[in-house]
Amino acid sequence: MTKELDHLSCSQISLYSQCSLKYKFRYIDEIPIPYKPAALAFGSSIHEAISWYHREKMNGNGVTLDKLFKIFDADFYAQKIDSHIKFTAKESEVDLNIKGREMLELYFENPTPDVIGTEVQFALPLNHPSNGEKLNINFEGIIDQIAKNDTIVEIKTSAQTMQNDDAHNLLQLTAYSFAYEKLYQKRPENLYVYNLVKLKKPKVNILCTERDTDDYIRFFQIAKKVYEGIKSQIFFPQPSFWCKGCEYTVQCLTWQGN
Repeated sequence: MTKELDHLSCSQISLYSQCSLKYKFRYIDEIPIPYKPAALAFGSSIHEAISWYHREKMNGNGVTLDKLFKIFDADFYAQKIDSHIKFTAKESEVDLNIKGREMLELYFENPTPDVIGTEVQFALPLNHPSNGEKLNINFEGIIDQIAKNDTIVEIKTSAQTMQNDDAHNLLQLTAYSFAYEKLYQKRPENLYVYNLVKLKKPKVNILCTERDTDDYIRFFQIAKKVYEGIKSQIFFPQPSFWCKGCEYTVQCLTWQGN
């Protein structure tokens, strides 16, 4: 039995654009993945630790670096119980644990200031920002951080330093800026990417970008084409560097008759 499409998220739009067949395996057929890439689990644990940090701060509680480390460790441990974590030849659990602590220490020393919302969930209609065209589906998502002065912050862990073009082309920031304007009836003043870079010596790279109505229109058009493609059951493999390490390699080969 396949699952009906009941909403769109940024992750769904990005995955369908990357490989529509992988989208089908994950979201339509709901085929369980045999493993979770370590980089994905690592990034998720960093996000959870940072979100916990700001939730505690907003509740007026003190936060220690040691406790922050423990939240990271606990989340990574929970993910190991929930699914098999697959490490590449160049990484190990010990290495990632050390990197995680180093990156969280950097964040602890220079956190996003004046955070007033963390992991902010939303669900809203998908409407064209200019002509009012509506898609018969909601757009749902979670904004990493909202700070004072109408500021949106997206936390990103990466193996390489993100560049200004990466921030400008980041679909998530376009989508979340679009959602923020719908939710609060005003455009965000600041859009930041807080890039935690997983180098031999980890570093923090903070990028500032902006979005305008043209960016919103482009996002809507992409979402519309993805929506139409899914509803029309258009799914096919799109070979790229993403194929290396894909969790659905066996299913993809079977689909191709191999």
